Amino acid sequence: MPAIEPETDLSLLIRAAEVAGDIACRYTQSSVKTWDKPGGAGPVTEADLAVNAALADLLKPARPDYGWLSEETDDSSERLSRDQVFIIDPIDGTRSFVDGSRTWAHALATAVNGAITAAVVFLPQRDLMYTASHGGGAFCNGQAIEVAATEQMEQAEILAAKPALSADLWGSAGVPPFRQAHRPSLAYRMARVADGRFDGMITLRPSWEWDIAAGDLIIREAGGTTSDRRGNRLRFNNPHPTVDGVLAAAPHLHRDLLSALAI
Repeated sequence: MPAIEPETDLSLLIRAAEVAGDIACRYTQSSVKTWDKPGGAGPVTEADLAVNAALADLLKPARPDYGWLSEETDDSSERLSRDQVFIIDPIDGTRSFVDGSRTWAHALATAVNGAITAAVVFLPQRDLMYTASHGGGAFCNGQAIEVAATEQMEQAEILAAKPALSADLWGSAGVPPFRQAHRPSLAYRMARVADGRFDGMITLRPSWEWDIAAGDLIIREAGGTTSDRRGNRLRFNNPHPTVDGVLAAAPHLHRDLLSALAI
């Protein structure tokens, strides 16, 4: 009998994302129990917690040596002693989920020594499964994707919330003349940059790792560049699990956006 090949991290994450989608879609958004997290950290629903529990039950036994970082699990410094860690957002875009929008996602990633090595962003109600593995390319529903080739700033359409357009965040030339668009889920924003629908994305606020970890690898494997607002490579599994904003676009456009910022 031939030996059974071990399941890769990516195939494990895909399987877990499908389980997450099945669970989340059982809830009726108009009646799902919702409450606010302490400290103005935003809403959480019973669906978020149910998905988080199911993912923990599936992923932790499959990789007992991996650390765990999830938006819906109390953080522990224990993960810092692990070279490999799961970084999970059970439902990214909870407000959209509560509002009945289809634009929310499950975002799952693995990091090794601070770098993302496998990633999934799954939007079950839009039937979109974005996947990537280190050195293996980026895909949507099994089809290879790549970032847009737009080179001129005035022709670029950039995903950015209004606070990122404040003049004091940009240099003497002011906010670049790109067209601004918005999507509610950071993971989805990054996926849409990876598949070329938008030319780039910007968030200049501190960003939680679970919102951006999967999108970081998917964009890079699609040929794009990602960094924090100062141009530093994104690193994950930090003691405080945030990074200093995110810029993502094709390499030339990323360079131009970065140079336009007031650092």
